[in-house]
Parts: sequence; C-alpha cells; structure tokens
Amino acid sequence: MVRIIVLFVVIVVIAMVVLGVARMIRSFSAPEPVDSPREILRRRYAAGEIDEDEYLRRMSGLSQEW
Repeated sequence: MVRIIVLFVVIVVIAMVVLGVARMIRSFSAPEPVDSPREILRRRYAAGEIDEDEYLRRMSGLSQEW
C-alpha cells in the first residue's frame, strides 16, 4: 500500500515538472504579438474612446512618412 502511494506521488511530481518545463518552453518560443499603432487606433475607435474626427486625424498622421 505504501509503495503504491509513493509511486503515485512520484508520478505526480514528474508530471508537474514536465508540464512546467513545457509551459516555460512555450512562453519563451512564442512571444505575445505587439499590436500596430493602426490596430490600437481601430480598437479605440471601435470601443468609443475616440470620435470619428480624432480617428481620421490620427490615421492620417500615421500614413504620413516623416
């Protein structure tokens, strides 16, 4: 009975280590995408944070090359 419990605990610990390592590898290999300024502006307009005039003014500013 004790051997079964110890075996179960060892299996759980090994599984936790494997899952932790897999999660770390995934977090290093797939950085979160960075939104472009245009996408941020579109979201703010869609959410109602800015009005149409502000949206168009800022979009035209983004399209100009400096």
